[in-house]
Amino acid sequence: MKERIYNTIDFHTPEFQAISTYIGQNPELGHEEFLACARLIEELERHDFTVERAVLDIPTAFIGVYDSGKPGPTVAFLAEYDALPELGHACGHHLICMMSIGAAVGLKSVIDETGGVIRVYGTPAEETKGAKVPMAAAGLFDDVDFALMAHPYYTYERSGESLALDAIQFEYFGKAAHAAASPYEGVNALDAVLMLFNSVNALRQQLRSDVRIHGIITEGGQAANIIPDYAVAQFYVRSSSRAYTNEVAAKVLKCAEGAALQTGCTLTTSNYEYSYDELNTNETLSAVFNRNLSSAGITEDMIQTGKDHGSLDLGNVSLHCPTIHPYMKVIEEKHLLHTPEFRDLAMKQRALDGMILAAKMLAATAYDVITDPALLAEIKAEFERTRSAR
Repeated sequence: MKERIYNTIDFHTPEFQAISTYIGQNPELGHEEFLACARLIEELERHDFTVERAVLDIPTAFIGVYDSGKPGPTVAFLAEYDALPELGHACGHHLICMMSIGAAVGLKSVIDETGGVIRVYGTPAEETKGAKVPMAAAGLFDDVDFALMAHPYYTYERSGESLALDAIQFEYFGKAAHAAASPYEGVNALDAVLMLFNSVNALRQQLRSDVRIHGIITEGGQAANIIPDYAVAQFYVRSSSRAYTNEVAAKVLKCAEGAALQTGCTLTTSNYEYSYDELNTNETLSAVFNRNLSSAGITEDMIQTGKDHGSLDLGNVSLHCPTIHPYMKVIEEKHLLHTPEFRDLAMKQRALDGMILAAKMLAATAYDVITDPALLAEIKAEFERTRSAR
């Protein structure tokens, strides 16, 4: 049956690679991925998936379903297809979406015999307001037995960890005045932002090494001779756990409040993007994926230990069902994600071929779990242990 899965993916490889190339050549930002969304839905429907559009009223979100009509597990493949501002597909999401859809189409070739349900979740805006967050909160993964996706990279890497994240905006409101004639009549909102940055920098010494705090000033005044009456800073606050990220975010808020108090400004805070939870890799499920890699000639010594690469909205999914997020080698050169070099190399044939291998490995992993009830029980038992520990 695995040979049938692989042969099915091979047969459809030209169209899968053409779709990936089309999405790569037409990058769209999060929640604006109308071209990509339409093309992916078209492909799923062509393979007899029933597609629900605009899930949770998110215009570019979808769920494609193929139900065998026989009892069996429900597997979720996660598709991402948003691009980065200015850079385009420098994170390889044009490959990710077709890894998952290719895997779903491959698995469909045997699912009528094995039993079970295949779902493809079209999840926009992973880079910002990732749709997996409201999907998970709405319980759309609660009846999923396990969830799979893979990410392109310059090496093979086991599914590992990610950082929990809060995206916090601080708005300071002061009072404008002529900076030369009557500065004493003003209340300087920009001073408050600068004090916030200095306070955060002082805070860093008392934080764990896994913490990342980084921010920018998005509003800082209109002219040098006017005391700024409005200034805005946006920060990402991250750590390896949701619990500690909450603690750090509360300390950063105290820094912001102190800056308002010192300058006489008023302060408003908000979350300008969704909060992401940390990824909890299901190690039993991850081992199944790695065994399939080994069968494909990717030996253990070629697969690096999983690392964190920032934050993923998949972390929120991993709180609701067993989940993995391995990295697949699609380029030969050592270039990091979110760079022009990775973007350009991820459009070449080597990357498209790596995408197809990833689709096969995802489908093979799903097949192994679907056809082995004892293995699925072990995966679920690990998930429950991890959830209880949290």
